[in-house]
Amino acid sequence: MLETVATGYQAKVSGERGAERSLLSQVSLLSELPVQDLARIEQQCRYRRFTADELIVDRDSPNTDLLFLVRGQVRIVNYSMSGREITYEELASGAFLGEISAIDGAPRSTGVMAIEDSLVLALPRSVFLDLCTRYPNVALKVMQRLAAMVRAAQDRILDLSTLAAQSRVQAELLRQAQAYRNRPNAAIIEPIPVHSDIASRVSTTRETVARVLNDLARKGILQRCKGALVIHDMRRLQSMVSDVRG
Repeated sequence: MLETVATGYQAKVSGERGAERSLLSQVSLLSELPVQDLARIEQQCRYRRFTADELIVDRDSPNTDLLFLVRGQVRIVNYSMSGREITYEELASGAFLGEISAIDGAPRSTGVMAIEDSLVLALPRSVFLDLCTRYPNVALKVMQRLAAMVRAAQDRILDLSTLAAQSRVQAELLRQAQAYRNRPNAAIIEPIPVHSDIASRVSTTRETVARVLNDLARKGILQRCKGALVIHDMRRLQSMVSDVRG
């Protein structure tokens, strides 16, 4: 159930030696701001709590707030005309989101779903724009985030246009493995990826994902363990993806 807490609510987190600091101090966008400015910004936020699987923002919503994820994890999603969920990315504590609508004032272009219980601070668009004007480093971080989104979208379009479903699943596994890489040629992805989540990321079916994972397991490239997916041969998986990408 969505819970909105009044503006200016003085929620704090304990810092070193028991000192109190703003919840916003952990947000990457604001990491370089003075403590007193963080407190002022936090006073202008609305506090919202969401439970797992609850919709935080719906596509086409007129809301234009910039959102700070201070606790929890969320998924950025869209839906096809047939109702199939398409996942763009997942964000963890310290991230910010909703910057596109906060910049242009247009309705939301994607939906946001809570993966686990989450705390979100919503900053009004007018305050966000003033923040970008006052602090060039904040504006630069927003631009860098937008540039990363464009690059990711270009890669996604290329894969969807040129790769078969099997190869898209392999590419997604490689992307996740690179984030969890803990040895030169191996990685442990945990918790183990859910088939439906992988399918929604690469626009295919759970059955296709299962077939690809089984095939990679037979080849000794990966292994399912309790609560984790172990990639034993990163170089071979990289080679398979590179071969089809050309």
